[in-house]
Amino acid sequence: MPTLQSQLKTISKSLTSLSKQVERISKQVDKLQPAKKAAAKSKAAPARKTAAKKAAAAKGPTVLDTVFDAIKRTKNGATVAQLKQRTKLDARQLSNALYKLSKKGKVYAKSRGLYVKK
Repeated sequence: MPTLQSQLKTISKSLTSLSKQVERISKQVDKLQPAKKAAAKSKAAPARKTAAKKAAAAKGPTVLDTVFDAIKRTKNGATVAQLKQRTKLDARQLSNALYKLSKKGKVYAKSRGLYVKK
């Protein structure tokens, strides 16, 4: 019987310490909830960015457009060297544009370095 009482006392102490920990955690969660509301407000901001991107696209042709137009004007496709010369882009920009155009399915590589419109 005495062992049972001692075990009950230890369990009650453990439960009280756990309840205190739960209270501390709930207070911390309450402090974080206003931060979540601020994060929700910041999620509305990307809508403005997309509008800005659309406005920027309306201003003039993009890099993808210029590369695609240069490829479209050729009969048998265009090499990377020809595209560099026609578009006056550096190698990195041209490589990225060709990669994106091929992923979109607008162009394909007929052979290494030769791109043709689909």
